[in-house]
Amino acid sequence: MYTYDKPDNLVEMFALSLAGNAERPLFGTADENGTYSWISYREVGLRIDDLRAGLAQKGVSAGDAVGVIANNCTEWAIAAFATMGLGGRFIPMYEKELPKIWKHIINDGGIKILFVSNEDIYRQIEQMRDELGNLEHVYLIHGSATATMTDLERQGRKIPLRAIVPKPTDTAVLIYTSGTTGDPKGVLLSHGNFTSNVLGGAKMFPELDNQSRSLSILPWAHSYGQTAELYNFIHMGGSMGFIRDVTTIVQDMQNVAPTFLIAVPRVFNKIYDGIWSKMKEKKGLALALFTMGIESAAEIRTLTSQGGSTLLPRLKYAVADRIVFSKIRQGFGGSLQSALTASAMMNLEVAQFFTDIGIPVYDAYGLSETSPAVTMNCSTANKPGSVGRPIDKVRVVIDNEFFGDDGNSSGEIVVYGPNVMQGYHNKPEATREVITEDGGFCTGDLGFLDEDGFLFITGRIKEQYKLENGKYVFPASLEEEIQLSPWVENVFIYGEGRSHNICIIVPDFIKLSAWAKQNGINAETHGELIISPVVETMIKESIATQLKGKFGGYEIPRQFILVDEPFSVDNGMLTHTMKLKRRKVLDRYKDQVDLAYES
Repeated sequence: MYTYDKPDNLVEMFALSLAGNAERPLFGTADENGTYSWISYREVGLRIDDLRAGLAQKGVSAGDAVGVIANNCTEWAIAAFATMGLGGRFIPMYEKELPKIWKHIINDGGIKILFVSNEDIYRQIEQMRDELGNLEHVYLIHGSATATMTDLERQGRKIPLRAIVPKPTDTAVLIYTSGTTGDPKGVLLSHGNFTSNVLGGAKMFPELDNQSRSLSILPWAHSYGQTAELYNFIHMGGSMGFIRDVTTIVQDMQNVAPTFLIAVPRVFNKIYDGIWSKMKEKKGLALALFTMGIESAAEIRTLTSQGGSTLLPRLKYAVADRIVFSKIRQGFGGSLQSALTASAMMNLEVAQFFTDIGIPVYDAYGLSETSPAVTMNCSTANKPGSVGRPIDKVRVVIDNEFFGDDGNSSGEIVVYGPNVMQGYHNKPEATREVITEDGGFCTGDLGFLDEDGFLFITGRIKEQYKLENGKYVFPASLEEEIQLSPWVENVFIYGEGRSHNICIIVPDFIKLSAWAKQNGINAETHGELIISPVVETMIKESIATQLKGKFGGYEIPRQFILVDEPFSVDNGMLTHTMKLKRRKVLDRYKDQVDLAYES
């Protein structure tokens, strides 16, 4: 149906990059002190060759499934490319996952060989071996065990085996969506799905090359991190340094000195909040120059659109940039030129802020089922508030269009292109529900295309709901705005069929505790803090002011429930890509929500 540009498979894509970048660094791993050591394309290529031969000796051939339970690391990539070089399909899983989810994926995906990151996971898998029907061998990546990945590489080195060249329609990876409800579904993605996505993205960002470097933050077990970072940077001959932990990002950023970052809005929201808090603490000249720079940037945009002179604000901006903004950029390692974000929309204020300090962040849109990129903003075509234009060979259609209360039209976003998945593994009915007769993927997202071809997301069909008065609410938009409050760590909006919206908030207890102390509120625990009427009133008024003028009065929450347990992957309230599991949150706090409405 589609014509694939070369390279049209991931095996050849790696081989071409290896040929041109053999001695260049590919992956960087930090020791406990944060010092990074780098492994070259040539060294990675040799290990892929060894492991491929080792897997073949264990009976892996075309169509077989090899899995991994590990965070991003050199061995993750080696296992993936070794599997693909045999025509096998690679199935990644998260380290922080429930064992029952591992069991479901291993059995549903028919995993034959499994690599695991550490000894704890190795023990857990061994304990359930009797329930894992197709699993034949488990190999440990880091640590000591009877069977290790290093042993398998050593074994393979004795009998070398050339890689096969897969067809673009062959399955490369089976990605199980973390999902906000039910068991995860396996998304079948082909070599051509991935390579077309990489080549399409490369045309949007021609400034990226073999000098480009990323700090690897997002999990490769998800298609966004896997395509946008792993395959994209390999294609261009770039390099990637692994973060040690989310708590060490700042130090890792400085040590790796990335030039381009792949992240989600939550990362930038936290950085934005941190920068503003730090500047306000400094006060005096630093805060004055910082504010002058931000205001000058806004003035330059306004005058430019009106055709006025920008000489004076440009002079002011230059001073702020040299004295303040340059130091902020140094905190990112000093080399960061721009960043790409997806998974949710960037708040316009935050996006503009990063552009103003010299690090533009470009919004993109996609789904696991589209490999994942559908649209992207970029340096040559950027419209803040949108998620960009479709990438090369991808077409977006707005279906079942309707007009909302604000007079704007929206409809379901349907995607056509070589990036659309082959289907859901073992779920033909679920596949038929989302793939149209002419090959389009029905995303379940609502949006519209403007006159310049930029896509705007307006909501999600399954997440929108009506209030008692018949008005539609898209809770994600409210949540993204409220998330920017300095007092908020997590937020959840609910009001389906009710008279008004209620807002559940997990406060940022570091900031809130400091505020409470300054205002004479005696609270020794988080639990005491959230039941304080003064605290509740302050947060409610702060958020109401923040939302006023941006949302309709019927959308603004009238009641607030403060809770002290953060939403997380561990407690099941967030997916691994930081999306809310709405049903989980509502189930957890249903009694408090019902009581609030009754009162």
